Amino acid sequence: MTIPNSLMNWRDHIDRNPAVIGGKPKIAGTRIGVELVLERLGDGWTVDQLLTAYPHLSPEQIHACQAFAAAMLATHHVRNRA
Repeated sequence: MTIPNSLMNWRDHIDRNPAVIGGKPKIAGTRIGVELVLERLGDGWTVDQLLTAYPHLSPEQIHACQAFAAAMLATHHVRNRA
């Protein structure tokens, strides 16, 4: 089941814990960072490839990573490092 990012409540799937991966956002209940998921997707991995590599993840968790990133970009000023 694919959930459009606009309907995704990423807060149900993403959390932070200062004792896990340096407090970076991660998929709740795992040590898999949002950053890792987004990097893989940016490298061209498909959701199916992520699910094969990390079989304990769900498509909803992967989409939550994308929704989280979109929400962060919408609410934080992103500096141009040029």
